[in-house]
Amino acid sequence: MYAERASLLDGAVVWHNEPGPGPAVPVLPDGCMDLLWTGGRLLVAGPDTHAQPSEGTRAAYAGVRFPPGAAPAFFGVPAHELRDLRVDLADVWPARRVRALADRVTDAPDRAAALEAVALRHALDTPPPDPLLRAVAQGLDAGGTIAATAAAVGLGTRQLHRRSLDAFGYGPKTLARVLRLQCALALVRDGVPYSEAAVATGCSDQAHLAREMRDLAGLTLGRYAELTAASRFANSATPAPSGSRTTA
Repeated sequence: MYAERASLLDGAVVWHNEPGPGPAVPVLPDGCMDLLWTGGRLLVAGPDTHAQPSEGTRAAYAGVRFPPGAAPAFFGVPAHELRDLRVDLADVWPARRVRALADRVTDAPDRAAALEAVALRHALDTPPPDPLLRAVAQGLDAGGTIAATAAAVGLGTRQLHRRSLDAFGYGPKTLARVLRLQCALALVRDGVPYSEAAVATGCSDQAHLAREMRDLAGLTLGRYAELTAASRFANSATPAPSGSRTTA
């Protein structure tokens, strides 16, 4: 079962997932990075350019999901160095400190809350995310073109690409595709027909959306709808709340 809530950390989401019935839904690219706890370990999930297999039905997870562009300052690593990777936090922060933090989260009755507390404490000692890159993500998420977004934040397109690699893990074109796909899938999960979801999110037609789905998620729209429907049904049969996003 998956559940999430808004974090006290600006723009972030706290989530947890417990083993349960239903199919494992792949983790799809969303422009975000996560601080993860699982099996007594702390991990960093880098920005994805393709779907990642899910262990949602077999392993317990807790996570703090950072909005696009926010995590590199927190972790102290450019996002492109972690693209499509899951790495031990001890490879990024001092190993002794990470072991102590991992034990603290593992022993906590509410691991998601404990992980959020770790994130909040560390955030006090790190610089805030660059507001310019947050504006870039917001502009692209709203459907703005790369040229218009670059102009709005006062950057040339080459500067925007270089800074996007550090902030998001890939260039603004890929980020725009990922954010557009997430918007379309949110509509699909709400029951909007594929063709309408495609047009509403800036795709030329349903075939365009289907190609983006195959390229970024490795799934057809129909298969994705089947998996998410089965996951919601399995979660609805249990007393715990289910989340609105894919499991990790």
